[in-house]
Amino acid sequence: MANKAVVSLTTGLEDPERVTVAFLVAVGAAESGRPTLMFLTKEAARLALGGVATAVACAGCPPLDSLVARYVAASGTFLVCPICFDARGLDKGRLIANAELGGTVPMWQWIGDDPVATFSY
Repeated sequence: MANKAVVSLTTGLEDPERVTVAFLVAVGAAESGRPTLMFLTKEAARLALGGVATAVACAGCPPLDSLVARYVAASGTFLVCPICFDARGLDKGRLIANAELGGTVPMWQWIGDDPVATFSY
């Protein structure tokens, strides 16, 4: 069984249900004790800014801000594509806890030689 988990997310709040599912998967992995990395690209880069992930996708869906808080509390980390981040003119000073800018090389360094479960949304 793979120990680490990587969740790749390209979608932002234009599809809050997809974002919610990605966060539910990431929270489940992190809360079960797996080292978990969310790789945020394209519009998902915005989700790494404080005050952005606040939507409720559907009736009965948990609020995104509560999922982010649970993920951070479970030591989940965010790796945010710097090209995507800079292309959108986002402010590095607004990055949330456990988020840093980094591309594919830091992602592969994080994975290392360990087995990893991957999910892409």
